[in-house]
Amino acid sequence: MGTINERKRKDGTSAYLAQIVIKRDGKIVHRDNRTFDRRQAASAWLEKRERELAKPGAIEQINAGDPTLEKVINRYIEESEKEIGKTKSQVLRAIKEFPLAKRRCSQIGSAEIVEFAQEKLATGVEPQTVGNYLSHLGSIFSIARPAWKYPLDPQAMSDAWIVLKKLGTVRKSRERDQRPTIEQLEALLTHFGERQTRRRTVVPMQKIVIFAIFSTRRQEEIIRIKWDDLDVPGKRVLVRDMKNPGEKVGNDVWCDLPQEALDVALSMPRLADEIFPYSTDAIGAAFTRACYLLGFSSSDAPAEKNLRFHDLRHDGVSRLFEMGLNIPHVAAVSGHRSWQSLKRYTHLRQVGDKYAGWSWVALAAQPIADLQITKKGEMPRRRRSQRGLAV
Repeated sequence: MGTINERKRKDGTSAYLAQIVIKRDGKIVHRDNRTFDRRQAASAWLEKRERELAKPGAIEQINAGDPTLEKVINRYIEESEKEIGKTKSQVLRAIKEFPLAKRRCSQIGSAEIVEFAQEKLATGVEPQTVGNYLSHLGSIFSIARPAWKYPLDPQAMSDAWIVLKKLGTVRKSRERDQRPTIEQLEALLTHFGERQTRRRTVVPMQKIVIFAIFSTRRQEEIIRIKWDDLDVPGKRVLVRDMKNPGEKVGNDVWCDLPQEALDVALSMPRLADEIFPYSTDAIGAAFTRACYLLGFSSSDAPAEKNLRFHDLRHDGVSRLFEMGLNIPHVAAVSGHRSWQSLKRYTHLRQVGDKYAGWSWVALAAQPIADLQITKKGEMPRRRRSQRGLAV
């Protein structure tokens, strides 16, 4: 037997969720649900659906050719030859927790997608985040029918996008123009130095921050750089699996490496294949924690006003333009392939090199003494500091 549950919407109106759960030998073999504005409509659908499912072989046929969205997502993850990034994996896992994922492919139309988007928005996220969720879900819709003959309609996703844009439920991400100031960086670097002096087990964040700015490299790219990837005479670095809308894994690109970044890299001890043998979790947590402690980020502030590690890349790219470098020269450092992508990182504040004569660059190029690393991802151990500044 099915059930009908009344739910209150945010606007005070009622919605009626009709559900059917069929068990065999104590296991759920089929689950159906649909939301209606009227109880009578929910009851009518429930009776019709129960008759359909009572036919011999109906459930087996549905399970074979019309799986739930959750099962399609699982298959997409399992069979994808391209590496699914951390963000996309998190989004797809989160989608599986929503009622939409429990629906059969044939039951998902634009109305159901719109309902999912509104449910996600109701959790307190920004419309930009909802748009990101739909973008990742859209990749499932685009291949389910041609690859596996599942009745998942790509047109339903397109129609839902049109509706949601008009409703304001989804929105493009705002272009960030946040760049760290000299004062913020000096406070951060001082904090990291004091922390490393007090604690012997800590990531050398001073070096990583300086390297990120002058190399313009992303966090995940930094930890993948190996000693063999450095071309010291040519002042180049091989950036492995560089982020690219069309390709990521195997997208290895040689990029110019400014002298300041090269000096920092060469100051690291050769204790692993990687120059910076740490995890993005450790680096990201250290940077985020410091920003909150120093007041550069706040849970009460808009997201675009909080300082992020990725803003170091913005600052590095913008600095190159401020120094008078042309587009091809800047792109040779940043790795961008188009001006459309590169200009998003261009937020000019002045003319000239704001880091000219900055003492932290020289400090970050000093060698680290007695740094020990047991294996990748673990924190380093350090037996003594250098002149009170751990760099």
